[in-house]
Amino acid sequence: MTEQKEIQTKNVLWTKNFTLITLGTVVSMLGNSIAGFALGLLVLDYTGSTFLYALYAVMYNLPKVVAPTLAGPFLDKFSRRRTIYTLDFTSAAVYGVFAWLIISGYFNYGFLIAGCLLIGTIDSIYQVAFDSFYPMLISEGNYSKAYSIQSTLESMTMFMVPVSAFLYNLVGIAPLFLINMASFFIAAVMETQIKKEETYVKTEKENFGITQYKKTFLEGIAYLKQERGLLAVTLYFMVNAFAGGAFGTIVLPYFKLNFNNGEYVYMFTMGWMMVGRLIGGAVHYRLKIPVDKKYFVAFIVYVLIALIDGTVLYLPLTLMMVFCFLDGLLGVTSYNIRISATQSYVPDEKKGRFNGIFQMAFTGGMLLGQFLSGVFTLFLPERAVISGFMLLSLVAAIAIIGGSRKHVKKIYNRQA
Repeated sequence: MTEQKEIQTKNVLWTKNFTLITLGTVVSMLGNSIAGFALGLLVLDYTGSTFLYALYAVMYNLPKVVAPTLAGPFLDKFSRRRTIYTLDFTSAAVYGVFAWLIISGYFNYGFLIAGCLLIGTIDSIYQVAFDSFYPMLISEGNYSKAYSIQSTLESMTMFMVPVSAFLYNLVGIAPLFLINMASFFIAAVMETQIKKEETYVKTEKENFGITQYKKTFLEGIAYLKQERGLLAVTLYFMVNAFAGGAFGTIVLPYFKLNFNNGEYVYMFTMGWMMVGRLIGGAVHYRLKIPVDKKYFVAFIVYVLIALIDGTVLYLPLTLMMVFCFLDGLLGVTSYNIRISATQSYVPDEKKGRFNGIFQMAFTGGMLLGQFLSGVFTLFLPERAVISGFMLLSLVAAIAIIGGSRKHVKKIYNRQA
């Protein structure tokens, strides 16, 4: 009886640590989603320039290409828990300074760009630290449930966009910065209460200078080369992000150019993706995909997403909404299988380096897709450009995931 009780306790998902990290995530996500969208509106109102708005977006995303990979070796030798709450306290301070600059009248575009570089760097390092620490707080056998919760929370933040626009027009940006400051501070306080042994952390006697950093970094590269399944997953999602970046960049201009009140048609139509993700997250919390079918399901999902995204804009609006809903369901299935499998597979002491490389590949692919898709629309129709990018994603799914079936299956078809 005692042994059975220990096993049941071990497999409880909602432990104190998991509850704290989840509550902290909810608070920080909601605050950040409100302030983040409003910040974009502020840039447009303040500058009146599409180019300066684009420059602001680039400055925020640029650190996400380099910082994750550089941070990975440190996060495999130093406390991820301490990194997470330190970065959240820092974010609270940055948004507090932003609010003060607005209230005092010292705000200008130069401060904004410098702040975006800083926030982008913090966010990119935080994401790797969080992705590497979060799975350590999940009890055995509950990875799929935990990541279904995570994906549902991320989807819910999209519904804060209209709230953000309303509040921005009602009270201005400074109160929203203060809300975000408070949310990061509360999340950081919660994260300080998490108690988890981090066995990979270096001892005080160990030296971690440039030589040791380089050695740790190269060990991460060598590990990924040896793990052909992880390498295949990383390469595929780089191409997938490349295609997704094109879709995300072009779809709004397509609606604005081809429909009356196109931005509202866009919000209502693409909003069905978020509904699909929310319902999909709830389904995955309750329903477990059979272990021996995970690879097959993932492969089919990758193929279907490429086909849907490549053709959805050719459909009537009603069918477009239906397929956007299906796209959301498939998207959360893809996320759940991939992240629960890889994070349960990669050893704790190597998670930082793997997640850093994966984030770099994913973000780099997305930014390149955003840029090239914009260039191609100068001489090709929007729908044709999206179809071409999604064709590449389809080929990648078949060639990379299908071609590495044996190695990817070893990672995906596991109890997580």
